[in-house]
Amino acid sequence: MKKSLFALSMAAGLILASCGNNTAQNEDSSELRVEDRFKVGIMLPDVGLGDQSFGDLAVAGLVKARDELGIVFDYRELGSEPNYEKGIKELVEEGNDLVIAVGYSLQEDLEKVAKANPKQEFVLVDSESDVENIHSITFKENEGSYLAGALAAMTSKTGKVAFLGGMVDPVIQKFEKGFAEGAKAIDPNIEVIVTYADTFSDDKVGKAMAADMITQGADVLYAAAGYTGVGLLRQAQESGVLAIGVDTDQYTYAEKAVVSSMLKNIDVAVYEFIENYTKEKPTGQQHIALGMKEKAMKLAPVRVIDHATKIEDELNKLSQKQFGQ
Repeated sequence: MKKSLFALSMAAGLILASCGNNTAQNEDSSELRVEDRFKVGIMLPDVGLGDQSFGDLAVAGLVKARDELGIVFDYRELGSEPNYEKGIKELVEEGNDLVIAVGYSLQEDLEKVAKANPKQEFVLVDSESDVENIHSITFKENEGSYLAGALAAMTSKTGKVAFLGGMVDPVIQKFEKGFAEGAKAIDPNIEVIVTYADTFSDDKVGKAMAADMITQGADVLYAAAGYTGVGLLRQAQESGVLAIGVDTDQYTYAEKAVVSSMLKNIDVAVYEFIENYTKEKPTGQQHIALGMKEKAMKLAPVRVIDHATKIEDELNKLSQKQFGQ
């Protein structure tokens, strides 16, 4: 239901923006017509709009680019299609100046379309491609997750914390690795329980796996699992333990449990890439890797627990020591 409402509100926003652009155009004929503006197409990962995480952040970056840079954009979701190729092809056929694919799971289909359209410029978010007309934006998720792990160890009373990944892949394993390293930097004897859900889109699976982690003694849970992770947050609240959100500030999903969130600023990365691209089109392929130093991630405010300000100060000192930020 939340997914549907988000998608409907986003669609309504796009329609209203279009009407607003037409009105402004009538008032000032010097403004660029919609068909003359820089056009961006975006292919979203499997959950699509309303994932309350990765995909929504990317679209938020485009909304900001629309409002501040005057671009126009369109999007595609997977829907009932067996792969992403059809949606990416449609965005190319629409005449978009730039086509963005969000997530490593889109890489194979994106590269297939890119090779067939060598004059089209593409951007792959969250993975790196060697295809010449694909620019890549990746993140050092292990750095932000290091702080999440440190926070988990600082707040755990049982000496057991837990990580839930959506899928076993190099990106999610960076979250896992950083979380474990951060926790053990605070308490070398802490136990880190690790589980993978094999899905990013099922909150019920997330709830069930979180319940099992809690049964094993974990009292601080962290997920990098998209909408599946929302189930983990809610189960943590129901069970009276703590949780750490991811990508966006997920405090509102479980206000008695979410002690903080590891913010992955995909919206900022998407916006800044478009801003730089429209100012000065790159002459060659770009591979951009963003971490703490680039302010691509950080922890949301620490809440819920006692002595939150003191713990935030300790985390800030740790971040400065570890990453210079």
